Amino acid sequence: MRRVQKPPAPADRWGAELHEALALASSQADALSLLLSRHIPVFPCVPGGKTPLTAHGFHDATADIAQVGPWWTRWPDANIGVPTGARSGIDVVDVDVHPLGSGFAAFERARLEGLVDGWSWLVRTPSGGVHAYFPSEPGREQRSWQVPGKHIDFRGDGGYIIVPPSAVADSDGSGGVYRSIAVATHHEPAPMDARALRAFLDPPKPMARPIDAPALDARPERLAAWVASRHEGGRNAGLFWAACRMVEQGLDFPTTAAMLSRAGCEAGLSERESITTIRSAYRVAAPAAAPCANRSIPVEAVGR
Repeated sequence: MRRVQKPPAPADRWGAELHEALALASSQADALSLLLSRHIPVFPCVPGGKTPLTAHGFHDATADIAQVGPWWTRWPDANIGVPTGARSGIDVVDVDVHPLGSGFAAFERARLEGLVDGWSWLVRTPSGGVHAYFPSEPGREQRSWQVPGKHIDFRGDGGYIIVPPSAVADSDGSGGVYRSIAVATHHEPAPMDARALRAFLDPPKPMARPIDAPALDARPERLAAWVASRHEGGRNAGLFWAACRMVEQGLDFPTTAAMLSRAGCEAGLSERESITTIRSAYRVAAPAAAPCANRSIPVEAVGR
């Protein structure tokens, strides 16, 4: 009996070989063939646009050629949509460019913090922005989100992207093609922490002392214990408040980070998200002492 080959895990479907092949794909048919060969689910979107053509949008995505074939027979010029997150094995940071603003400055600041250094593929979007692809982390749900005014979106579970060589045409005659601009060759691609990126882009605002919070001059150990007891919905803001109090007490960043990042993790935050929030507290409460990861990441290919 012929042995049926098991499809690769979602996170293993993407890699430099596929990215480079998609960069050379000259037609939708070529790109579809490459994606389906890796068992990556796809769905059709309107030619020259981003709106799904199927009734349930990205929920209809499949890697079954018996379904994909009829779709592109019916809509031969359809753009190619791919669901993000666990279904496909990729997460995407969408750096937007609009007449009223650009996300490149915020992306660069996130790069210096080490929050977006594990990208595997960079794709130029028709608007002049960038899609930065990251392998998704198996077993970890990261929902899609937007941060108003920052011009950066995250496409994870519950989202989708349009892939090369799809094209978008605007009503004013502008538009263009999604095209590859860089494949990771000098670093190992790694999953990103979407919550940490969001906390960095949209840090907690200075807040009044919570009713159940320790005294403003409470010992660091008590502040850490209070952070560890926070529940979802108040964890990040509580961590930020406690970190600001430790800054005011004169504690240096390594000491504060060591105590409060552990407390944040006990409350349910990731270590990276906790560190990002603590850095934000230093930027607000003591700008001169604010630390920066300042990692050297080869993102010059992103451009401006």
